[in-house]
Amino acid sequence: MIYKEEFKIGLKDVGKENQVNNKAILEYLEDIAAYHSDSVGYGVNTSDTTHLTWLLLDWKVKVIKRPQYGQVLHIHTWSRNIIKCYAYRDFEIYDENNNLCVVASSRWLLINNKTKRIAKIEPEVANKYESEPEKFVFEEKEIEKIKLPKNYKNSIIYQTKRKDIDIIGHMHNLYYLDLAYEALPEEIYNQNIFDEIRIMYKKEIKLGDTVICKYSYEDDKHIVVIQNEEEKILHAIIELQ
Repeated sequence: MIYKEEFKIGLKDVGKENQVNNKAILEYLEDIAAYHSDSVGYGVNTSDTTHLTWLLLDWKVKVIKRPQYGQVLHIHTWSRNIIKCYAYRDFEIYDENNNLCVVASSRWLLINNKTKRIAKIEPEVANKYESEPEKFVFEEKEIEKIKLPKNYKNSIIYQTKRKDIDIIGHMHNLYYLDLAYEALPEEIYNQNIFDEIRIMYKKEIKLGDTVICKYSYEDDKHIVVIQNEEEKILHAIIELQ
């Protein structure tokens, strides 16, 4: 089942040359994934009765062409594969002229929000999504893990604020990208748009937590590792190209 929605690019969604920015792209993808789940009965508004919530584990995004402010985007998403408690979801973004602009893949974990434990994806849930296992946007069907860098060049410390927290009490997924951008050296941030994004979420960040964001450059990739202040807990790794 291919689920489709339209999104219009607003002022807050653009960066250089009035082109859509990466945070806005992630926001559109996150929203349409939620809308798809809403449509089959396992979304935000039904979580109090189903006791099920989807937790995002990975993003893999490639920007082919950047639409500009005011354009209407046609976004497609589908469940690609469901394995035990994990679900893979892919995306395509098209512009007004039907040009393919963005492809993305993601991995999600099903959680019982009453017990706070991982939930098995039962057939009655999986069947509602009508997965499309033969339709995928990347040749690699699995989302590869990001390795920790060996050396770091820069770091910042950040304490989470109210504005960072989402409806389940964790730092919202989009704000990990904000932290990564803050950790980049100034010249790297100013000179790059980054058309390829990988985010691997590991441990949630909560209100008042202090984290350290460490920057590295390896194998032509800009990598930001987010850990707790003591550097013992890994919260996320963001990879930009």
